Amino acid sequence: MTYPAPTATSIRAQRRASRRRPRAQHLVTADENSLVELEALIATLPLCATGRVFVEVADADQIAAIAVPPRMTITWLPRASRSGEPGSSRRCATGAALTRAVTAWADEMLCDADEDAQRDTPETHVTLLGGYLGTADIVDHLKDLGVDPAAIHAPERYGLSV
Repeated sequence: MTYPAPTATSIRAQRRASRRRPRAQHLVTADENSLVELEALIATLPLCATGRVFVEVADADQIAAIAVPPRMTITWLPRASRSGEPGSSRRCATGAALTRAVTAWADEMLCDADEDAQRDTPETHVTLLGGYLGTADIVDHLKDLGVDPAAIHAPERYGLSV
């Protein structure tokens, strides 16, 4: 019995389907005090890694070139160009920009969905390298969204029992 040769259309359909398959995504946070740890972590990620990196720094002068895998996006959050709590006219406190950005991203990308949609949601690996103030709030928010605590990694010195 002979089988028909695969057509260009069926090969393209297979490629599209493989791109839609859930993959692990990474959420990484850092601040100006953990840039060395961040670079070490990024060096261990596979080239095909997907996800977001959020880095909070004091001002735009601290933004540096950090190479991330092609399917990852790095977002720099300089506190000097951000405000504090809405309506307070205060400056952005340490950890606040990071917490706001990550919780907004998580609300959009890790939203609760029905069981069928969750099967298509990629597994998320979270590494929190920023300071304690932002990290504690982020951990609580991710847990509230249903992220598996085993997938959240924070420095042991914070005692967040993740």
